[in-house]
Amino acid sequence: MSDVAIMALLVLSLFLILGSGVWIGLTLSGVAWIGMQLFASRPAGDAMAVTIWGSASSWTLTALPLFVWMGEILFRTRLSNDMFKGLAPWVQGLPGRLLHTNVVGCTIFAAVSGSSAATCATIGKMTLPTLKERGYPEHMVIGTLAGASTLGLLIPPSIIMIVYGVSAEVSIARLFIAGVLPGLLLAALFSGYIMVWALRNKDQVPPADPPMSLARKLSESRSLIPVVLLIASVLGSIYTGIATATEAAAIGVVGSLVISAVQGSLSWTTFRDSLMGATRLYCMIALILAGAAFLTLSMGYIGLPRHLAEWIASLGLSQGQLIAALALFFIVLGCFLDGISMVVLTMGVVMPTVQAAGIDPIWFGIFVVLVVEMAQITPPVGFNLFVLQGMTGRELPWIAKVTMPMFLLMVAAIVLIYVFPGIVTWLPAQMSR
Repeated sequence: MSDVAIMALLVLSLFLILGSGVWIGLTLSGVAWIGMQLFASRPAGDAMAVTIWGSASSWTLTALPLFVWMGEILFRTRLSNDMFKGLAPWVQGLPGRLLHTNVVGCTIFAAVSGSSAATCATIGKMTLPTLKERGYPEHMVIGTLAGASTLGLLIPPSIIMIVYGVSAEVSIARLFIAGVLPGLLLAALFSGYIMVWALRNKDQVPPADPPMSLARKLSESRSLIPVVLLIASVLGSIYTGIATATEAAAIGVVGSLVISAVQGSLSWTTFRDSLMGATRLYCMIALILAGAAFLTLSMGYIGLPRHLAEWIASLGLSQGQLIAALALFFIVLGCFLDGISMVVLTMGVVMPTVQAAGIDPIWFGIFVVLVVEMAQITPPVGFNLFVLQGMTGRELPWIAKVTMPMFLLMVAAIVLIYVFPGIVTWLPAQMSR
């Protein structure tokens, strides 16, 4: 049977099983089992048991549930209200005024969350009712929130970066540091778009609040101090080499519990709810990772990744053409799969090709995260679109339409990191000195 026929059979099996409503993790395991059983000599049951145990017992993966738990704890604090109160005085003088709280708030919360959906829900809980009440246009409020909340994937700590690091066998600490400058770049692009829109539509921007003295602004912003200290402790411990990503995640959990206790929002109920929420999310991710690890092994035995890499190499694509083709591939895939599934499903096939083309795996990791961010706001499976639909009651196509400028800005960010790769690679290079 030819490679094309085998690939077609496995892809058909994947969509048939997914379409029947089976969980993604079990679907990946089922497709892998079919491949092993039909096209490989090694017993499928033995390979499945060894691979799933190996993926589940990875020490590197320990950081993932801890970062998820940290985000769940902070999600249940007064952080969103405190952040709005602290940020509002500083953005009043910018074109677009309080619309910037979406971008700045998402940037700050992304640095302690790691989840795009959690960032969207937490900041949306703060900004959606307040900005609507103050008269800001709904399409700008929702559009900028949808785009800026994807920063939860790019600014460390990031769940998707941990998944990529494990799947591609890349240093998670270096990935975290590499995401800082691209994350700030994307936040700057979003804020720049708000400024341009505000200058062109001055009549749609509500008047500024009465001016405040510097002392009053600083007083209003004191509520931001705990979260800034938490970000500094988590990222600083990684950057300085004091802690690994897993140890930094433990620091983050302890810090978030302290913040919750100081704010008075830590009770047995919130502690239990945060722990159960983190457990449910991590179990879903772990099942997907285990299924993907088995699928990667199965593909290796069949030889599909090697043959695909050889075929792509035979096309003679330049690095730029390969990146453009992969970006298009991931954007299309993002219309049907969530970000974690996209990464774990494709890394086993894509990484040999990327390495053969001489592309830095750290740079490629940030590129993948950026494209997965696009998938968060791409219908019909954009997670952030679903979160916003639940919060606003608006139709999914309308939300996708008002988010389109953010999607285009992400495309611009990919072009920028390709033309200036140092945006991604400079900080990790300093770390290794």
